[in-house]
Amino acid sequence: MKKLLPLALVSACLLAAPALAEDVLAKHKCNTCHDVAKKKMGPTWKEIAARATPADIKLALEKGVKGKYGKAAMPPQPKAVADTDAIVKAIQALK
Repeated sequence: MKKLLPLALVSACLLAAPALAEDVLAKHKCNTCHDVAKKKMGPTWKEIAARATPADIKLALEKGVKGKYGKAAMPPQPKAVADTDAIVKAIQALK
């Protein structure tokens, strides 16, 4: 039984990780313009994960993006900057 407890805890954490990633993106309403695989107003998360570095994502949140992924511009997201690391991790997990 003692050997199963750590395994159960690790399994629970791994299963919760995608939900936590989705939570931070939903918290800042990122999924209004972005989706994992379906193009909306902004590029898909998979496209961003493939093309953007963590520094690019951070800069996009701080200053916005215009013309990199099409005609639609993303305005700065000052409230999301506090969660930059979690947002980057969520996006990069889709590579």
